[in-house]
Amino acid sequence: MPPASVPEKAKQAGEARSRWEWVEPAAWTDRMLTTLERGVKGGRWFSLIDKVASRRVLKAAFRRVKRNNGSPGVDRVTIRQFESNLEQELTKLSRSLLAGSYRPQELLRKWIPKPSGGRRALGIPTVRDRVAQGALRSVLEPIYEREFASHSYGFRPGRGCRDALRHVQSLLDQGYTWVVDADFRSFFDTLRHDVLLALVARKVSDGRVLSLLEDLLQQRILEGLKGWTPSAGTPQGAVISPLLANIYLDPLDHLLAELGFQLARYADDLVILCRSQSEARAALAMLEDWASQAGLSLHRDKTRLVDATQAGGFDFLGYHFEQGRRWPRKKSLERLKGRIRQLTKRNNGHSLSRIIADLNPILRGWFEYFKHSHRFTFERLDRWIRVRLRSILRRRIRLRGRGRGQDHVRWPNRFFAEHGLLSLKAAHAQACQSCRR
Repeated sequence: MPPASVPEKAKQAGEARSRWEWVEPAAWTDRMLTTLERGVKGGRWFSLIDKVASRRVLKAAFRRVKRNNGSPGVDRVTIRQFESNLEQELTKLSRSLLAGSYRPQELLRKWIPKPSGGRRALGIPTVRDRVAQGALRSVLEPIYEREFASHSYGFRPGRGCRDALRHVQSLLDQGYTWVVDADFRSFFDTLRHDVLLALVARKVSDGRVLSLLEDLLQQRILEGLKGWTPSAGTPQGAVISPLLANIYLDPLDHLLAELGFQLARYADDLVILCRSQSEARAALAMLEDWASQAGLSLHRDKTRLVDATQAGGFDFLGYHFEQGRRWPRKKSLERLKGRIRQLTKRNNGHSLSRIIADLNPILRGWFEYFKHSHRFTFERLDRWIRVRLRSILRRRIRLRGRGRGQDHVRWPNRFFAEHGLLSLKAAHAQACQSCRR
């Protein structure tokens, strides 16, 4: 007897699932994925709230919230406390979403230091609201991901900083060396709600989903005893904010591509690469015009035209690009050195082996991201780290000052290698050798 044939529809469904393996299966069935690929009739999706409110989708969203950990919101309910009553909490949340009675609680305003100095405002939702946002994101993301531009890399499945950096380096190697280094002023705080909701409504016609999104955008913010409702922006720290940022800037991505410009974008971090100064000027003028119409503005002091073949260069995603080379930008190096300084104070009471054991994971993680830097980066850092360690050892034999001079004889480089200190220079040489193979 010949084997039973697999129905064509089943094949198509299975193939669609394999291409969309990152989507939440509780929210997106094989049939829906096949429809997504073919294009939904009229280009808009209806009746999505039942997916958002599904117990299975909400439970999957909670698992992601739990995995990401995070602080409690204004209700002071921790993830562990929410989980202790999980079934009842999810049932209540599901019913309120379906009934249209769900209202998000206030966001707790927290401030964190920015690597470049100053502070960044975060809006911390409650655990319940994080679950609701996660469920909404899992339903909406595939709809928009299908048509996002290829040069958008931030907060997208299967993409990341390294992909964006490879793309920029490839364009530079091809001669796109005039760069529009763009910086949006307070992007997440200033994007217009009406523009964003209109963009979402182009593909989603479920009124309850749109109302839910509007409620999330207009969550009150609580800081100390003060509270207010934002008239613009989406809070950094909210689960759905990265997706909303990509939706907002997607029209810009496609416009630039249609006009023939080469670019790379990671969230609101954008560089446009051109072959000539005149082309770069035209790209900047177009960008300024688009930003004005979208309710955004460019930071005058940080947006500039750069000839990457000359001294000065530009920064992108932690790297500095200049004259055909790249290395960690100054702030990236200072951030690493700050962490190392904390572990290598001269009065550190731990053994050298313990200090090195604490240093190595930091060095490995940093190297994994910056291993494509020019080789001089690693030799200089190795030297600086060993000076810090020699200074600790000097203090222990009652000598003052930094480790230098005769200390290189007392404790040569080999001494630290024997104690297991990771050599960034050696790691880079090994990485280069592996690439050549």
